[in-house]
Amino acid sequence: MSHALDRETPLRREQFYGRRRGRPLRTGQRERQAQLLPQLSFALPAAGPLDPFSLFDFSPEQIWLEIGFGGGEHLAAQADHHPEIGFISCEVFENGVARLLGEIDHRGLRNIRIFADDVRPLLAALAPRSIGRVFTLFPDPWPKPRHHKRRLVAPATLDRLADIMIDGAELRLATDDTSYLSWMLEQATIHPAFSWTARRPVDWRERPEDWPATRYEEKARRAGRRPAFLRFERLPRRIV
Repeated sequence: MSHALDRETPLRREQFYGRRRGRPLRTGQRERQAQLLPQLSFALPAAGPLDPFSLFDFSPEQIWLEIGFGGGEHLAAQADHHPEIGFISCEVFENGVARLLGEIDHRGLRNIRIFADDVRPLLAALAPRSIGRVFTLFPDPWPKPRHHKRRLVAPATLDRLADIMIDGAELRLATDDTSYLSWMLEQATIHPAFSWTARRPVDWRERPEDWPATRYEEKARRAGRRPAFLRFERLPRRIV
């Protein structure tokens, strides 16, 4: 059964993200945004699923999705290290998009596409079994209990990720908030489509070598908070 989010229904007022803009962009950032963003952004189809492979001018081996890429340093490093992979990235914060565009320009990356808006319409549009890996790193923890419904890692999102991910795909989550860590583990470990891959504490207490650091991790460590790095496998679908 598909758990697609309804694109025809107005989105609920609760949002997963905070502000959309920070400090005014510098002149170079504005120019880069005007030149590069139209080339790298994409629109969702009016009807029918979105084939993410069609967004690239080469044939990616897989498509990986990063939800909320922040400053883009993790995404750019992954894309640089994996030119054979097509990366779809989602971020509403204008300054974060501008920083990613700077990384793309500096590194000469051609395997990133950007959706600069709320991720829910994108998740609703993506074709089933089209995504090989998903990253959600240091999402807003929404610490107040009345805001927990805004947390990105939740049953509805996990349901949709299970639909769009291929069998064996990896879901990577990171947080430095102890309450959100407990929440993530509770939500993901009880979901029938996912299995936590950790076998010993070091598997989630230490960042794997193929997992580039982000500014949020560095900020957390400076503040004395210890990040957690969670990896889940999309279990094989049952053959009916």
